[in-house]
Amino acid sequence: MATRPVTRVRRSAAAWIAAVLFFAPAVRGQQPNSPHIGFAYPAGGRQGTTVQIQVGGRFLEGATGVVASTRGLRAEVVGFDKPLTQREITDLRDKAQELQKTANNPATRKEVADIRRRIGDSLRRNANPVLSEFVTLAVTIEPDAKPGPQQLRLATPLGLSNPVVFSVGQLPEVIEQDEVSIPEPMPNRARGPAPNRAPNQVVGEVPAPLPIPADTAQIVTLPAIINGRIVPSEVRGGQGAPRQPNQYLPGDVDRYRFQARKGQELVVAVSARDLMPYLADAVPGWFQATVALFDAGSHELAYDDDYRFQPDPVLRYRVPADGEYTIEIKDALYRGREDFVYRIAVGELPFVTSIFPLGGPARTKTMVQATGWNLPTNTLTMDASDAEPGIYPLSMRRGELLSNRVPFVLDSLRDTPEREPNNAQKEAQKLTLPIIVNGRIQAAGDVDLYSLSGRAGDQIVAEVVARRLGSPLDSVIELTDGAGRRLAINDDHTDKGSGLITHQADSKITFSLPASGTYFIRVADIQRKGGPEYGYRLRVSPPQPDFELRITPSEINANAGTSVPVAVHALRKDGFSGDIVLGLKNAPEGFTLSGGVVPPGQDQVRLTLNVPPVRLAEPISLSLEGRATIQGKTILRRAAPAEEMMQAFAYRHLVQADSLRLTVLARGGARIPPRIVGDQVVKIPAGGTVRVRVAMPAVRAFEKIELELSEPPEGIELRDLVVTQAGAEFVLQADATKAKAGLRGNLIVTVSGERVPPPGGNQQGPAARRRLPLGTLPAISFEVITPQ
Repeated sequence: MATRPVTRVRRSAAAWIAAVLFFAPAVRGQQPNSPHIGFAYPAGGRQGTTVQIQVGGRFLEGATGVVASTRGLRAEVVGFDKPLTQREITDLRDKAQELQKTANNPATRKEVADIRRRIGDSLRRNANPVLSEFVTLAVTIEPDAKPGPQQLRLATPLGLSNPVVFSVGQLPEVIEQDEVSIPEPMPNRARGPAPNRAPNQVVGEVPAPLPIPADTAQIVTLPAIINGRIVPSEVRGGQGAPRQPNQYLPGDVDRYRFQARKGQELVVAVSARDLMPYLADAVPGWFQATVALFDAGSHELAYDDDYRFQPDPVLRYRVPADGEYTIEIKDALYRGREDFVYRIAVGELPFVTSIFPLGGPARTKTMVQATGWNLPTNTLTMDASDAEPGIYPLSMRRGELLSNRVPFVLDSLRDTPEREPNNAQKEAQKLTLPIIVNGRIQAAGDVDLYSLSGRAGDQIVAEVVARRLGSPLDSVIELTDGAGRRLAINDDHTDKGSGLITHQADSKITFSLPASGTYFIRVADIQRKGGPEYGYRLRVSPPQPDFELRITPSEINANAGTSVPVAVHALRKDGFSGDIVLGLKNAPEGFTLSGGVVPPGQDQVRLTLNVPPVRLAEPISLSLEGRATIQGKTILRRAAPAEEMMQAFAYRHLVQADSLRLTVLARGGARIPPRIVGDQVVKIPAGGTVRVRVAMPAVRAFEKIELELSEPPEGIELRDLVVTQAGAEFVLQADATKAKAGLRGNLIVTVSGERVPPPGGNQQGPAARRRLPLGTLPAISFEVITPQ
């Protein structure tokens, strides 16, 4: 979502002007300095243990505890550290200079070195303020805590932070030891042959590999989960030199040495991008880990920089002989930073590489074939007898160990298996709609063909779901008539609900049949690849209009008695374009929404949550749902909480969170909330203006009041502000060339003021006249109309 320029209007007034004060002095509705977590390290721990972790971020001072997404996790804050201020740095430099004059003994030289280290560390951390503050937590993981990725949020005086991944494991945990890390990357180190590398992954011809020094690899015992991170090599060396904001310095290379036995089927599974999905200031937008396996002679035996289409690499290697082996992990671009955190699961671990089918009908049982490594069986039953449609995690158990999780979808339509051969028109599998086909592109170049009968004017939707369910298939779908003439084709169709997929490789076409007769649907892999793991689900049906909702952010930190802006994203399906009415479900008394409608055809609306003037002792979970009438039926859909994450300076993705959490902070609002005087929907003539009056209690004096439109639709402006003791009036204007009649939505208006210096205080200088953000008005619903 592009951020539009902010429209602002200022109006000077006498020093006694009463301002908009449903807000308390210097108190904001939504805290602009909301706590933010950039990483957690280590990013997990074993069941039945207590692990000390470091959480890095910003605005974390005063952290009091943790809110976890699952039972069985408890945390205690045991430390806080932030970089030195500029004044503290200057004082330490002066002290070091004085000490150097008499630095004639080891104790003094050590003190000077320590001062330099502290200064260097602070300069480095201040250069990247979003990771500058560290909170140390002691996290207790109960023996029955649910294995797998969970989410932690930090509780602070400013509210709850964003969620960060914390994985509960079943294996012994190993923490990286800094002193055994390679101080600098060695991209040109000679390597032996790598039997599993692609032909274009050439490492150069060398007479013999260079040995890996024994003292540069940390000794581990398998099976284990290894926790580490790739930080700048300068940090390993203790220099801590400063750098520019967002600058990535050369990262180190981490190595781990272990004993393995002949015949073992080793699995090396890296979690890095899974822990931190997107980095706003990095290309490609995450820590791109690579992993390699070496024997005792430093010959590279296996290498991977991704796993199929997923960025995190996975190795599988059958050990040919007893001996010592080494794992090497680094960033593909040789970068390093504190948030390049990883976990490596190593051992004879169960790992599911593919399942078939990828889904089945809801409220029934489905037999599933499983393929992978170290699996106890190749079949399992997905019991969905009591489950509603949706995507569910599926895993296998080998003894006490659970495998990785793979997605399995439950649908409301009946399904059928693909029947081979179906490569040509005469072999095409006939479908009776509506239907879902469980198919596979069995081998490179395979094509699956399906036929259907329809009448002129019939609307047909054909959609492939594969990549969204973990299949490597890069599908292409084509619709032809009986004579083989192409009527529609699609390669990639974007699903904004799949926020962790950056290459949207599933296909979808919607088409109105031109005549009655037989038609053919062709499914293939656009790269002409294939294999048993290239499964898909093909839905062929009339349109099934529907929608999903996402709400961002997933943490709302508000002061009592204020209004807080949030965004609701509508993921419309199969042509649904109607209104979606939003409402809170089972919310505490006094909580309301302003602007709670997603207008027809729009994919997003910003609205406000209005908080009553009562502070809550603990954060609460909220639930928001949308209601729409589709084909005469009322449809209710819950809004899934999500974080809108930026990737590589430009791209935005909706990444789902565990829950929507609200923290109500210190009481700061008036008991009489502000309101729009007049019609609930402000109607603005295209090319014209309308005057808006807001009733607000006046309890504080400011010399200047400023109202700003936050991310307004193009062509809508706010001007001619007048502030009175009863409230405020302003003009909304619609540019007819940009804001056309029929445009609907909400306007988010933020309020700030310039405080009058107290009597007898300093009346001069910028400090005397501070601009204070005061809060947000309840969302103003508007519609651009045709001028009368």
